[in-house]
Amino acid sequence: MNFQPSELTQQVAQSAKDFAIQHIKPYLMAWDESQEFPIAIFKELGKLGMMGVLVPEVYGGAGLSYFEYNAIIQEISKVCGSIGLSLAAHNSLCTNHILTFGNEMQKQQYLPKLATAEHIGAWGLTEPNTGSDAGNMKTTAIKDGNDWIVNGTKSWITHGNSGDIAVVICRTGEPRTSNNATAFIIERGTSGFSAGKKENKLGMRASETCEMIFENCRISDTQRMGAVGDGFKQAMKILDGGRISIAALSIGIAKGAYEAALQYAKERYQFDQPIANFQGISFKLADMATEIMAADLLVWQSCALKESHEKVTKSGAMAKYYSSEIAVKIATDAIQIFGGYGYTKDFPVEKFYRDAKLCTIGEGTSEIQKIVIAREVLQ
Repeated sequence: MNFQPSELTQQVAQSAKDFAIQHIKPYLMAWDESQEFPIAIFKELGKLGMMGVLVPEVYGGAGLSYFEYNAIIQEISKVCGSIGLSLAAHNSLCTNHILTFGNEMQKQQYLPKLATAEHIGAWGLTEPNTGSDAGNMKTTAIKDGNDWIVNGTKSWITHGNSGDIAVVICRTGEPRTSNNATAFIIERGTSGFSAGKKENKLGMRASETCEMIFENCRISDTQRMGAVGDGFKQAMKILDGGRISIAALSIGIAKGAYEAALQYAKERYQFDQPIANFQGISFKLADMATEIMAADLLVWQSCALKESHEKVTKSGAMAKYYSSEIAVKIATDAIQIFGGYGYTKDFPVEKFYRDAKLCTIGEGTSEIQKIVIAREVLQ
């Protein structure tokens, strides 16, 4: 396997890095404090093709590979995990679900607007009482002639209020039966579709997380994606790829925390020398660098498998599990290197610390990843 990024991947990464430094870094703490979801930033990312990274050019996207996608998510997340999270959710969940399972009419109707960020995407699977237990969802879609009537609540939804287009997984069969869910595309403004509670989060505060509420929401059967009953299977395939996104997000946060700690360790003097000279600090930095390299290689492998159209269930789960856990560890060690300063908002590592924890929870907890990995290795 060739681990050298292509010239295109390097160029795309540099473009994302430059954008993050110029347009995100000056404002990230203000957004974090106010919990503002900066839609204008995503409109600008859309102009650069970063809101439709994997979407073919024929549908208005950038038509790039998972290698470029990984690079973009990492570079944005090195500066701000919130923006990286929203970028990943838009690309890998809503947009990718329509790209992967939508019919030609649906692709032509929705992908060009999603790829340019004219529309922001949301994806609804989780519910208040069915997180990991998604097979027992309560949101239902009941057939009524050529329409479906949707009722229920989806929770913890990225862009649950601001999303213009939502892919929603609804139960269309009996609870806990096989093939009991179906995917639908529901547009903002549809009667009976509204936003609910906005979550007040520890981290990722500039990435909007809200409930989506459906009350006798009537949609046409033309909004259904794939066959009736295929929704959960579709969702699991989308999550396979989505876990690569969260792994890239985790590595970006880890790199941001590591680079800040490395610089500080070289500049901070105690006992007439940089603290980087002390073994207690240098060993932390050595561990951080090694863990980041290992995580990067896991994600690189997953991207290669994805580009080869091979199964990524195991590699994606491994990448997501390991990367998210080391992101938390590295952010913790970064605060330790900064000492008391690291515990203040005057320095960047406290935000990396708060943002990192979500990566071990979203798109399947670390415990769920272990279940997925165990099933794969025990086959």
